[in-house]
Amino acid sequence: MFELEKVSPMVQLPSPLFLERSVEVYMKRDDLIDSDISGNKWRKLKYNLIEARKQGYETIVTFGGAYSNHIAATAAACKRFGFQSIGIIRGEELNSSSNPTLVKASEDGMKLQFISRIDYQNRNDQVWVNALSEKYQAFVVPEGGSNALALQGVKELVKEIEIDFDYILCPIGTGGTLAGIIEGLNARQKALGISCLKGEKYLKESISELTKKRSNWELSHDYHFGGYAKYNNDLITFINQFHVDYRIALDPIYTGKMMFGLFDLFKKGKFRSGSRVVCVHTGGLQGIAGFNAQHNHLIKT
Repeated sequence: MFELEKVSPMVQLPSPLFLERSVEVYMKRDDLIDSDISGNKWRKLKYNLIEARKQGYETIVTFGGAYSNHIAATAAACKRFGFQSIGIIRGEELNSSSNPTLVKASEDGMKLQFISRIDYQNRNDQVWVNALSEKYQAFVVPEGGSNALALQGVKELVKEIEIDFDYILCPIGTGGTLAGIIEGLNARQKALGISCLKGEKYLKESISELTKKRSNWELSHDYHFGGYAKYNNDLITFINQFHVDYRIALDPIYTGKMMFGLFDLFKKGKFRSGSRVVCVHTGGLQGIAGFNAQHNHLIKT
């Protein structure tokens, strides 16, 4: 019942840079799972929706910013699978027509509740969250969808990879995707998360809590470009050239930073000769329209 039609494909990136050092680099194209519920957002939502249905809930409440991929995906998934949806949106100055992400979420039936940035800080306060659940008679999914149920869905991603590999990379926001990937690895394989925002201590603690303190993973905080949704000309140039070279779109918030980090780490000798590396394309391409509207269409599509 809670399934999408596609299993995301794997493609090899035939860069001479990789081939001359006998390193195979692949991309798990989770952006191709579905046009509206793509990437890690679907994987993190799947078992939350199953649990909500099991408990008899008809409404989902969740949280996000104005350009949130999670908000967009939750609205689309709830429409697809017969739930009502409510999005608690950070920024009381916003409205349902503020940008393409919120417009699409509203069109998909999500009721948007705009709250102050100070009140939004309560999103991890269990008493406040429980009150929301009671008020709306709703199943609450956390910001970014990251909880224990999300790990079950992300873990399935690793099972779909049919080749043996040494490293798997993913971009990090809340840490849930990396945590789920870690749960699916064998003892020899290693996960590397590319942080897309500041907050090293918080991320380590969050991921450690979700993964039962497993040790076969590491974080890189060198490629956030100043923080969440921050960028510079080097990042934009890289994203546009990557699209020319591989015909794969990257977003400037998550996947662009991950792939920039991969190439830079490769040049620094991170991956030994003969190794296989898998990069997870976590989707998020819906956010490009909003980014381009704000920044004079910097990303070429």
